[in-house]
Amino acid sequence: MTNNHTTTQDVPAPPEQFNFAQFLLERNAGHGDRSAFIDDQGTLTYGDLSQRVRSLAAGLRSLGIRREERVLLLMHDCNDWPVSFLGAMYAGLVPVAVNTLLTPDDYAYMLEHSRAQAVLVSGALLPTLTAAMIKSDHEVTKVIVSKPAAPLHPAEVEFESFIQANQPMAKPAQTKGDDPGFWLYSSGSTGRPKGTVHSHANPYWSSLLYGQNTLKLTEKDVCFSAAKLFFAYGLGNGLTFPMTVGACAILMAERPTPDATFKRMMGGIGGVKPTVFFGAPTGFAGMLAHPNLPSKDQVAIRLVSSAGEALPAELGERFHKHFGVHIVDGIGSTEMLHIYLTNLPHDVRYGTTGWPVPGYDIELRGDDGQPVADGEPGDLYTKGPSAALMYWGNREKSRETFQGGWTKSGDKYIRNSDGTYTYGGRSDDMLKVSGIYVSPFEVEATLIQHPAVLEAAVIGVIDSEGLTKTKAFVVLKTGAQATEEVLKAFVKDKLAPYKYPRVIEFVTELPKTATGKIQRFKLRAQEAQG
Repeated sequence: MTNNHTTTQDVPAPPEQFNFAQFLLERNAGHGDRSAFIDDQGTLTYGDLSQRVRSLAAGLRSLGIRREERVLLLMHDCNDWPVSFLGAMYAGLVPVAVNTLLTPDDYAYMLEHSRAQAVLVSGALLPTLTAAMIKSDHEVTKVIVSKPAAPLHPAEVEFESFIQANQPMAKPAQTKGDDPGFWLYSSGSTGRPKGTVHSHANPYWSSLLYGQNTLKLTEKDVCFSAAKLFFAYGLGNGLTFPMTVGACAILMAERPTPDATFKRMMGGIGGVKPTVFFGAPTGFAGMLAHPNLPSKDQVAIRLVSSAGEALPAELGERFHKHFGVHIVDGIGSTEMLHIYLTNLPHDVRYGTTGWPVPGYDIELRGDDGQPVADGEPGDLYTKGPSAALMYWGNREKSRETFQGGWTKSGDKYIRNSDGTYTYGGRSDDMLKVSGIYVSPFEVEATLIQHPAVLEAAVIGVIDSEGLTKTKAFVVLKTGAQATEEVLKAFVKDKLAPYKYPRVIEFVTELPKTATGKIQRFKLRAQEAQG
């Protein structure tokens, strides 16, 4: 069923000639001494950010990289990340922000698929990138290394030297709002990741409609996101949202463990305490269970946002009881750039994902493609101004997802009588673990590479916190032996570490159809029955 129509009337459309990096820099030109970003190495003011963005833009163009050509951004969250992302956009190039947790095979594919002309990379990730470049036939013009850990090769240049060698670009590339602005890779249920192409105008809409108008962020806020900048969720939380309102953001290179998160929340970086924290349910559960959990008086958070996976009601209530702040849960996607369905800071309904963000429409459709009644489950479709342009080089998936103004989310939802929406699970077999999609097929295919494994099936199971974890059912070859820990280590070595199954159960056979297909729904039902 469709919600009452929402409009973007409170947000003026950007002009036809529009460069998003220019928009952010000009919006903050009046307070150059204000802190824009803080990382472990120091503070970057808005004034310094503007200079560095424009110098990087000039440097990238000096390499002969042309308008709309891609630049791979493989960097841990730090002050060089927004400089890289916005510098490429300012120059009219297209930054391709990628997950820092992947394998050389993944990056080799992304280099070839995006045809990236240069790479901006953290020194700690350079060995992985080098391995990827060896695997790939695609050649890049230059590798620009932030904080290198070892001497560089001739084709590599140190980030700071590259910035200093170029005068700031006098004016931005004359892009339009509908021009390609950047890519984010979105994983699919099968096959390779999909290059999701966003325009220059898309982050303008999500930042104003959600960050400013819904969350009510202001220039006085200090934002801190556990989700990294390469995620669509983290990109809004840690860059586009704070910059749109002139706020400050704390950036963290390390993994968002409870201790690392607490350190930032308690002012351990430059004495600055965040007022807004963006996280995911798995992280909140880990925080609440940790012995070093800070007290309400030790932090300064006034607002907490959650996305990436559905927030269990009990988890939100426990968090509120401890910190006195509600978690504002919402759902977004790489394809829509950020959240389009959400609870509100002043009205949180735990157990639901809230209401449509003003500016977005929601429709639930049945298997026949027609809208369903309230209380009936349906596939979630959304319509809004921040929808991606396409999946690059994948017409079939583009047509399947982007349908005449509507974007198919792949989620099942129920609309309640009060206008809120309740999550019903993914429409396919994809699992979302710690806010990141995991394909069971990919994990199964890796498990059966082990010489002791005959067959494997992977499903999602709900843990005691109400969160999804991966579980593998494994059939060993006759006479073969393998332990749970050995198989976990095997998967970790082959895939990105977060994809390994958290639990492995050894069984003698798997349920199958007459044609030999594994019946995962039977395993899920068996697990639900305990």
